[in-house]
Amino acid sequence: MSWDQVQPFLIALAIGLLMGFERERSHTRRLPAGSRTFALLALVGVLAASLSVWLVVAGLVIVGGLMVLAYQRTQTEDPGTTTEVAAIVAYLLGALTWTRPALAVALAVVVVGLLVSKGRLHHFARDVVTEVEVEDAVKFFVVAFVILPLLPNADLGPYGVLNPARVWLLVVLLTGIGWLGYIGVRALGPRRGLLVTGLAGGFVSASATTASMGRLARAEGQVRPPLAGALLASFATFAQLLLVIAVVDEEVFAKVLPPVLAGALVLAGVVVVVYRGHAHDGTDTSTDHDHAEGAREPPADDTETERTKAKEIRPFALKPALILAGVLTFALLVGRWGADVLGPRGAVLASGAAGLADAHAGSVAAASLAAKGDITVDTALLAVAAALAANLLVKAVLSFTAGGKRFGFAFVAGMALPTVAFGLALAATLAASG
Repeated sequence: MSWDQVQPFLIALAIGLLMGFERERSHTRRLPAGSRTFALLALVGVLAASLSVWLVVAGLVIVGGLMVLAYQRTQTEDPGTTTEVAAIVAYLLGALTWTRPALAVALAVVVVGLLVSKGRLHHFARDVVTEVEVEDAVKFFVVAFVILPLLPNADLGPYGVLNPARVWLLVVLLTGIGWLGYIGVRALGPRRGLLVTGLAGGFVSASATTASMGRLARAEGQVRPPLAGALLASFATFAQLLLVIAVVDEEVFAKVLPPVLAGALVLAGVVVVVYRGHAHDGTDTSTDHDHAEGAREPPADDTETERTKAKEIRPFALKPALILAGVLTFALLVGRWGADVLGPRGAVLASGAAGLADAHAGSVAAASLAAKGDITVDTALLAVAAALAANLLVKAVLSFTAGGKRFGFAFVAGMALPTVAFGLALAATLAASG
């Protein structure tokens, strides 16, 4: 007997013992199946798989029947069915080790992790997750795993600019990013709500987030905290831009990466300076002043304001993503028409016009045109810059109109260095390409 024939039995034995040990250590009462039973079930599974597939099916029926009988005997002491279901899983994992031992081990680790995390999962499901979050999670799964596979992956419409699968993939990407932002809000709590809200809101709409932060600055009379949130929204624009362009065209992504990274890194440094300045000017509720006062809580009004800002971010925001998809499709059509009628300059102008509504729409439109060969990669890079410049202009106007002169000048000053860094890196990239 060779090692390849013995290995599945040893792996099955280890899986059964691991699951059985976890079941015995997590219960003080009598169980319908312990470590020896789990080990035997896994061994029976691999033995049945080594002989016949039909034996695996017959064994599954027998094991299922035995677990039903065991549950009827012990249901008064332990009304749960986790151990019985885990025993059936141990049998199936044992059978899987005969053909795919690595997958069986990986699944066994996941199963044991779920069993060990009983308390955490119950707390998360009962005390942390809300009904709204569960409902939004179902919506996201429908969008990502039901609708997306059904859409055709073909170029349709005028100039072939409408690819339903690719456009919907961007919708999935945007809503998924919204999930990450929402998780950040839940994980960090309301005390850092403005920062996290600014970052998460920027993935949905940096312009709207900038206006929201400006209104908050005007209402509260404090510029630095909302300013940091508004600048983080623009940082999200850079990050999201790289993600969506990477989906559309790798060559454009490689060219746009250096200037976007330069602008994003400088902007991150500006955010740190702004936030630290707020922490040292005596207005931050988390500074030493709180400790001197016995770490008292911030005023109720401030706390409620931050909580309200945190609650404004929903786990699943489909409407903004659909609006962006519509803007994207229109920008693709206008960009293709501009390139056809006016040449490369038309594509740049069209991307700049689309950037007035959303920087990503104009940028993705340019990347899509470059991927189809309608414009060069360098022209696409200029179009991306035009979209970002137009979007920055819109955000600057919103910062003045919503936040007043003080907030507006602070926002423009905060975006000055990142814009210069982006422009210098862009010029260097274009010069290097010839």
